[in-house]
This record gives sequence, structure tokens and C-alpha cells, in this order.
Amino acid sequence: MLDVCLLGTGGMMPLPKRWLTALMTRFNGSSILIDCGEGTQIAIKQKGWSFKPIDVICFTHYHGDHVAGLPGLLLTMGNAQREEPLTMVGPKGLERVVNALRVIAPELPFEIRYIELTKPEETLELAGYHITAFRVNHNVTCYGYSLEIPRQGKFSPERAKEQQIPLKYWNPLQKGQIIEDGDQIYTPSMVLGPERKGLKVVYATDTRPTESIARNAAGADLFICEGMYGEEDKIDKAKENRHMMFREAAEIAREADPDQMWLTHYSPALINPEEYMAMVREIFPRAYACKDGKSVELKFEEDE
Repeated sequence: MLDVCLLGTGGMMPLPKRWLTALMTRFNGSSILIDCGEGTQIAIKQKGWSFKPIDVICFTHYHGDHVAGLPGLLLTMGNAQREEPLTMVGPKGLERVVNALRVIAPELPFEIRYIELTKPEETLELAGYHITAFRVNHNVTCYGYSLEIPRQGKFSPERAKEQQIPLKYWNPLQKGQIIEDGDQIYTPSMVLGPERKGLKVVYATDTRPTESIARNAAGADLFICEGMYGEEDKIDKAKENRHMMFREAAEIAREADPDQMWLTHYSPALINPEEYMAMVREIFPRAYACKDGKSVELKFEEDE
């Protein structure tokens, strides 16, 4: 099971009931945070989730509404006696930006490891997640992220017995290990069935529509996309500042066909996003205008 919570849905500046951009996921005891806008740690507290299991923080880009909450969050994580290393992922310049923000949080009881993205698309294996970072189209270098939980084939005791594989090797093989026993080699493929459908969440914000978003969001369980403006007369402003309209997000979703799409990163002037959702749902029916704290438990097919 993968827990997903959209902690903050605001762009540019916070509002009384809308924190700035942040997404958090939880899987198998490990958490990932994407972006860390102002108010993120308050939103985590309001959700009732913990800071300590955050093992990875990914940044889409380094505008203030996406990173300004980081120093306070790091201090809170340090005060929680965290000692395990924390990995940060983001566009080139990540270490310089984080070190500048850490002027007010210089001493932490844990190591920070940096992965700086330089290619149009990069894949990472972190904390049980298969992460794809893909470049989008903003007025600074910006990435979207696909978070996937792969799922191996089902273990077959019958196949293990047929091949006379000792019982003591069943569990290691099920976990993907290759076993050498004298001249005999046992591989996971000998006891596992075809790979099963995993879980996939895709997050893209601060961008014009791009081919990379639609391609990476294809078949996602959840597609979270920027909807900066709902009003059609804001299209010129969206193009000038490299942001996205509700309608454009819906068109991407129609092409990618995820199970559902959540809109986020609203303009501060957009007080009631729901006003524009009838138009969005005409294009892509499984769309939702999210509020802070919107969450879902995504389950593997066999567990539903």
C-alpha cells in the first residue's frame, strides 16, 4: 500500500487555508517528500504523519514557494533525533541552494546526500521507489517526478518443489537474491511468476504542457498536475510565466489516461477552483480540484 498526501496546494504565496507546494508519500516505513514550500512541516503535523521516516526529498526547482520550508523542516527532523542519512534530489545547483538555506540550520545530526539532475530524464532507485525525474518547461530548470513501486511476480511453492530447491533458499529467492550452492545456482526466475502491476504516482508542476509529462503519466494510478489558472482569459499570462491552465492539464490527462488526476498549485487569485471543474471533467472525468491534505491509499490490485 502507498499512502499519498498533497500537503500544500498553493502557488506563489500561502493563503489562510492553503499552504504552499508539497507532496508526501509513505511506503514500507519510508517517506518521500516532493518540494517543501512554506508551511510544509505544519501541514505534516496537521495530517498526523511523522517527519522522521522522510528518507528522500525531491525538488522540482528552486523558486521560493517550493523550497522556503526546508530549513525549518530540517531543524525539526534534527530535533527528532534523526541520525540516518537524508537524500536530496533536484536540478543542478541543489547543494549550493540547500547550503544557502542551511545558514540558519548549520548543525544537523544526520548526513545530507545530494543527487543533482543534469539530463532531460534520469532514473533512480531510492528507498524502495523507482523514481523517474523528467524535465518540464518552466522559466528555470524544472523537473517532474514519477514515483513507482514495482511488484515482482508471485512466489510459487509448487515450482520450488518441482525443482527440488531447498526450503532454506525460498525466502532469499523470493526477495530477489541469487543463491549459489556448490555447482548449483538458484535464481528468482525459477520460483517467481510474471511481474505484477505495481503502483505509480506522477507529479508535475510549474510548467507548460510537454510531451514528457504525458509520456510519464501514461497509465499512472494518480497524476498530480499543476492547475495555476482556471480562467480562460489567463492563457497569455500562463504562457508568459510558463504555467498551466486547468484545461491544458485535463488535455494531458486525457492523453495519458491515469486512474485519476488531482489539480494543484493554484494562483492566489483563484479562490474557488471547483468553479472550473465542470469544464475539466468534460475533457477528463476522473479529475479533482484538491485542497490541502487531500490523501489516498493506493493498493496493489490483489489487495483491493
